[in-house]
Amino acid sequence: MRRGEQWSALAFATPSVLGLGLFTLFPVGMAVVMSLFTWPMLGSNEFVGLDNFRYLFGADPTFLAALRNTFVFTGLYVPLNIVLALGLAFWISRSHWKNLWRVLFFIPAITPMVANAVIWKLLFQMAGREPNLLADGRTALLSVVAMSVWQGFGYNMIVFSAAINEMPRPVLEAAAIDGASGLRRLVSVQLPLMSPALFFATIMTVINALQVFTQPYILTAGGPGNATSTLVMNIYQAGFQSRDLGLAAAGAWVLFAIILLVTAVQFVGQRRWVHYES
Repeated sequence: MRRGEQWSALAFATPSVLGLGLFTLFPVGMAVVMSLFTWPMLGSNEFVGLDNFRYLFGADPTFLAALRNTFVFTGLYVPLNIVLALGLAFWISRSHWKNLWRVLFFIPAITPMVANAVIWKLLFQMAGREPNLLADGRTALLSVVAMSVWQGFGYNMIVFSAAINEMPRPVLEAAAIDGASGLRRLVSVQLPLMSPALFFATIMTVINALQVFTQPYILTAGGPGNATSTLVMNIYQAGFQSRDLGLAAAGAWVLFAIILLVTAVQFVGQRRWVHYES
């Protein structure tokens, strides 16, 4: 590049680089530092090393409960979301009103989550309705999962619908001519052709599920007891209710490590089942 072009490129890149440094890299670096200190909102800071992490996994029962609930929520929410979105995408692809159905099913995904959660809370707590699903520790988390699936499956449905539309018709016709049944075509032809979309939807859904906050916060506030508390709720409570930013930063790094590990496993595992067109 000529020198003039270099300066032009630098001028265009500078705002993005400054934004990345100020709003991403600097907060990440500060979170690392804060996780090693007792960091009250008011008062002096004290270096404690890894004591915040030891406290989370050793002396804080609410964190372990939140960790368990987050994994249970993810284990239920992700397959339900993917299966429902995939099934509806195939059903819509055969409908004469496909555009209408896509709009209707996608509406929950673009409406404010807080408003949706408030409406679902009112539905769960309708006068005279027994039992109160949100007040029962056995059903509260399942209720949060149900609301979350309703809210979120529309996005993956759109992704899968696009993947279905892009399937090469000659391949599907060849499978039909060879005598493959509908189930056989689905398993051996259609799903492999959709595997990049399935991989993308799965990895994004898992990441979103591990960061769940709004739904349990509005529906149950983490209750009853700690039955629906999640990792992000625990981080929020440590930082803004207990006002211990060091402990909150440590919890955030635990969440980051979990997401990083799960994402890395998914990227390694994709080599076995994701098929990209050459």
